[in-house]
Amino acid sequence: MGILLGVNIDHVATLRQARGGSEPSVIDAALICERCGVNGITIHLREDRRHIQDADLFQIKERISIKLNLEMALSDDVISVAKKAKPHMVTIVPEKRMEVTTEGGLDVVSNFEKIKSLVEDFKQSGIASSLFIEPDMKTIDFSHKTGAEYVEFHTGSYSLKTESSEIDYELKRLYDAAAAATAAGLIVNAGHGLNYTNVIPVLKMEKLHELNIGHSIISRSVFTGLESAVIEMKNILDRG
Repeated sequence: MGILLGVNIDHVATLRQARGGSEPSVIDAALICERCGVNGITIHLREDRRHIQDADLFQIKERISIKLNLEMALSDDVISVAKKAKPHMVTIVPEKRMEVTTEGGLDVVSNFEKIKSLVEDFKQSGIASSLFIEPDMKTIDFSHKTGAEYVEFHTGSYSLKTESSEIDYELKRLYDAAAAATAAGLIVNAGHGLNYTNVIPVLKMEKLHELNIGHSIISRSVFTGLESAVIEMKNILDRG
């Protein structure tokens, strides 16, 4: 089996919210991805509800049989919704109201006590926890100490580089971080800004478990259809 694929369908909801109403359906998108054999569906319930809505979370959880990964900030409002919905996994991410997309990794050190307590709460409810972090050794150490089962490395810095030396530097950071996290007993995921080309070197990360990819898949689906876009990415990961 290759590296697992979680498909983020936030931008299906972005398109829906541009006009209101019910089209395109995030439920249909999730079910198409499931039929394609992906490992899970990822959605981000933001504080401002700019795309995914509370009802989407509950309906997707009810309709799919694969893993549901809920991205969420350390917001009491969203935490409350997550505890009611009981997704299979939560991925705790940083969030700024004005950002277009998630910028950078979670500050686990400064928020250690709150994260540790929240991870324990989720664990008691049968919900796995992942922390969306930079490939940084100190952050990996503190992430392990929170009791979280997973880390998801933010690949945004890597994805934005265009010079070969800078790309190599960012890849080495990811490779070293994956090795350190694995040695600590954490399960390693990664994602952000990955597309059908730049994802290939990322597949060499040590014991990489899963990639969460959304924007590039949804963008390609505009031209090829969602099923074709998902299967193409899944095939790349399977070969990795």
